[in-house]
Amino acid sequence: MSAECVLVVGGGPVGLMGALLLARAGVPSIVLEAAPRRSAVGSRSICVQGDVLDILERVGLGERVAAAGVTWHTGRTYYREHEVLTVRLPHRPGFPPFVNLPQTDLERLLDERVAAEPLITVHLAHKVVGLSQNRDSVEVTVAAPVGERTFRGSHCLAADGPRSLVRQLLDLPFQGYSFRDKFLIADICAPLTHAAERRFYFDPPANPGRQVLVHPQPKGRWRIDWQVPDDFDLTEQRANGGLETLVRSVVGEADYELEWASVYRFHQRCVPAMRIGRVLLAGDAAHVMSPFGARGLNSGIADAENAAWKIAFDRAGWGGPVLLHSYDAERRAAARENLRVTGETMRFLVPRTGAEQAYRRDVLERSVREAAARAKIDSGKLAEPFYYLDSPLTTPAQPTEIAAFPRDPGEARPPLPGVLCPDAPLTGHGRLRPHFGPEFHLLTVASRPRIPKGPPVHVQPLEEAADGGALAEALRMPPGSAALVRPDGHLAAVLRAGDLGAGLVSALRRATGW
Repeated sequence: MSAECVLVVGGGPVGLMGALLLARAGVPSIVLEAAPRRSAVGSRSICVQGDVLDILERVGLGERVAAAGVTWHTGRTYYREHEVLTVRLPHRPGFPPFVNLPQTDLERLLDERVAAEPLITVHLAHKVVGLSQNRDSVEVTVAAPVGERTFRGSHCLAADGPRSLVRQLLDLPFQGYSFRDKFLIADICAPLTHAAERRFYFDPPANPGRQVLVHPQPKGRWRIDWQVPDDFDLTEQRANGGLETLVRSVVGEADYELEWASVYRFHQRCVPAMRIGRVLLAGDAAHVMSPFGARGLNSGIADAENAAWKIAFDRAGWGGPVLLHSYDAERRAAARENLRVTGETMRFLVPRTGAEQAYRRDVLERSVREAAARAKIDSGKLAEPFYYLDSPLTTPAQPTEIAAFPRDPGEARPPLPGVLCPDAPLTGHGRLRPHFGPEFHLLTVASRPRIPKGPPVHVQPLEEAADGGALAEALRMPPGSAALVRPDGHLAAVLRAGDLGAGLVSALRRATGW
């Protein structure tokens, strides 16, 4: 078999998004999935962040996911009977900040889109048992219903989950730790009367000393997460009425249907390298973290987009020696940040030392009456795009700008190179962000720079945008300047007037890994 395709191991959301993004760039792929059929049990991941909806829209799915899911803008946090914190996410142009859609429904939409894409071939019941690579290609051997088969590709995107066989075959350790505390997660259909919003309860009467998280799902369903004791046994609790008591503490006397329940332990782990030669690991195959803040699936889809454009450019001969290396530099930095943030959350939710327990108790008790204490409550810092200020592909901003860059979760990021480009409506054809990729974009303000030979660059004069003046202001671009945007929507460089010619050549060369 030739190396004309890319091998994608894993047919979950991250693997399928990688295949679809490769197809958008004209690259064929073969998806190898170990399971013989799609499992439709349980909601699993449910929160899709707004910037990730932009990525989904690039393959024709953002609007469909948003329409199928439940939009929410408000998060409420309670301590016992007190509402101690309310967060209202701002309305913004384009997609909402979060849409809740069960992973099973997202996978169904992805399967439909993949089935309509001639550049993607999916093989189910193909379990990876061997992997080898050289400087030109990757070979993957699978155990299939017809016996062992070997597939050859130019690259391999490994998105085969937390028990990744590819990771094991590469002999990569999965460094980190696990939490002893268990969490009971359930999908319940019930006519709850409160609004579609995230609700987090610390120390509720039915679960003292622990917490409960309630999230809306489509069609009158709710996702409920309880922290439960280490000795919690789901089968036993079903039989003795303990599970019924927990559910009733949330739904009251309303009729309900328990559709799915499972018990999990959460983990904080990451590989020491997300790229080994021509193999790139993505999603849970590379990193796992607690779900509070919805940073798992959302970061996995960002992995897939980052990998897809770099693989496509490498195949086309446009990528320099640093391009594939930058995948690890960028996405492992993002994984470390997500692990740092979720680790802090878990230390507040499940304190492991006496000092951590005392801190949590003090914060929660003071939050009833003190605004300063409420700001210290941590029930999960919500997912957001990472910023590649330190990437080898980024033409850096001034040192003073980088030193002043706000890095705490949830803070507004100024438009320095490395940050996700702001959005804007375009005259007559939607918004800017869904148009990013598979080539570079050059946003210009009253300038017509000459495009150098090499990778394709789409020129977008901001004068033609419906709100181009506002976007130029958001990007801090005066007349005569330009901004180079990568295929994944991140700013590669901001080019000032008088330096467009040589500046664009240098920035484009750097952004492609030369």
